Amino acid sequence: MNQQATATSTTQAVVAAPWGKDETTWMLGLFGTAIGAGTLFLPINAGLGGFWPLLILAVLAFPMTYYAHRGLTRFVLSGRDGADITGVVEEHFGKGAGTLITLLYFFAIFPILLIYSVALTNTIGSFLEHQLQIAPPPRAVLAAVLIAGLMIVVRCGEAVTVRVMSLLVYPFIAALVLLALFLVPHWNGGILATASDLPSAGSLVHTLWLAIPVMVFSFNHSPIISAFAVDRKRAWGDAAEPRCSRVLARAHGLMVLTVMFFVFSCVLVLSPQQLAEAKAQNLSILSYLANHFSSPTIAFAAPIIAVVAIAKSFLGHYIGASEGLHGLLAKGGWQGGKGQQRLVALAMALVCWAVATLNPSILGMIETLGGPVIAALLFLMPMYAIRRVPALRRYAGQWSNVFVVFIGLVSITALVYSLV
Repeated sequence: MNQQATATSTTQAVVAAPWGKDETTWMLGLFGTAIGAGTLFLPINAGLGGFWPLLILAVLAFPMTYYAHRGLTRFVLSGRDGADITGVVEEHFGKGAGTLITLLYFFAIFPILLIYSVALTNTIGSFLEHQLQIAPPPRAVLAAVLIAGLMIVVRCGEAVTVRVMSLLVYPFIAALVLLALFLVPHWNGGILATASDLPSAGSLVHTLWLAIPVMVFSFNHSPIISAFAVDRKRAWGDAAEPRCSRVLARAHGLMVLTVMFFVFSCVLVLSPQQLAEAKAQNLSILSYLANHFSSPTIAFAAPIIAVVAIAKSFLGHYIGASEGLHGLLAKGGWQGGKGQQRLVALAMALVCWAVATLNPSILGMIETLGGPVIAALLFLMPMYAIRRVPALRRYAGQWSNVFVVFIGLVSITALVYSLV
C-alpha cells in the first residue's frame, strides 16, 4: 500500500512539474515531422471537394490527430524501459506478430520518404526554372544532390536531427503564417463559390471518405513517436504518459491552427479549376502560388518555405523508417553495428533517388500508399493492443477509442476502393 502511495505521489509530482525546454524541443520536433509534403498538398486535395467537406475536415483535424498519436505513444510507453516500437510489438504480440507489424511499420513510413524525395526534387526544379530563370540540371543529377545532402544530416545522429528540425520550425511557422496573411488581400471567394451548392449526403460522404487518408497523412508524425516516447520515458519513468499527452496536445493544437489557417487562405485565393490545374501539374500549393502571382516576394518565399517543410519532414520520417528497417534486420538475426547502419542508409538513399528521378504522381502515392497504410499502424494497432495488453487495459472504454477505430477503417476502406 505504501509503495502504491509512493508511486501515486511520484506521478503527481511529475504532472505538476513545470514545462521544460526539452518538451518544447519535442513539441517542435513533432510539428516539424508532421508539416511537410502532405500539408503542402492538403489545400489542393481538400479544396477540390468543395467548401463543406473542407469545413468538416477542419473540425475533425485535432481529435483525429491527437487521439491517434496519443494511442500510439501509450502503446510504446507500455513496453519495457528503452524498447522502441519494434521491441514493444514483439514484447506484447510475440515474435511472429512482432515481425509482421514491424514490417508494416517500415512500409507505412518508407513510402513517405519516397513522396518527400519526389516533392523536393519537383520544388527545387520549379524554383530554378521559374524564379531564378535557370535551366535545372538533369532530374537524376538534381535528385542525387538533394538526397545526398539530406543523408549527410541524418548521419549526424538522432539527437542532432531532432534539434535541427526544432530549430527550423520557428521560422517555418512564422513564414507559413505570414504567407497566409499575405494572401488575405487577394481573397476572391475562391472555394466559397461552392458553399451555396449543398452536396447530397452521398456525395459528401464519398468526398470525405477519399479525403480523410490525405488528411491523416498531412498531420501524421507517427515515425517519430517511438523515439519521442522512449526519450520521455527515460526522463519521466512510469509517470511519462500525462507529460507526453500534454506535449502532444500542444503540438497538435499548433499544427491544426497554423495549417488550417494556411489551407483556408489558399483556397480563398484559388478557384476549384486552378486547384485542379495544380494537381495536374504535380506541384505543391506553394510552388503553384509562386507561379500564379507576379509578386517577387511570394514568388521567392513560397518555394523556399516548401523546401524547408519537405526537408525537415524527410529528416523526421527517416528516423522512423531506419528504426523499422533495423528492427527487421535484427529480427532476421543480423546485428551488423556500423556496417548495418551504412548499408541501411545507402539502400534507402538509392531507392529515394530512383523514385525521385522517375517522378510518379505524389498525390496518388499519398492516397494509395501513405495515409491508408499508416492508418493500420496509427489508428488500429494501438486500439487492438488496449483490448489485448494488460498494461493498456486502463485506457479501455473511452469514446475516443471508437472514434480512432472509425477513422482508421475509413482510411483503409478508401485504399481498397481506390485499388478496385
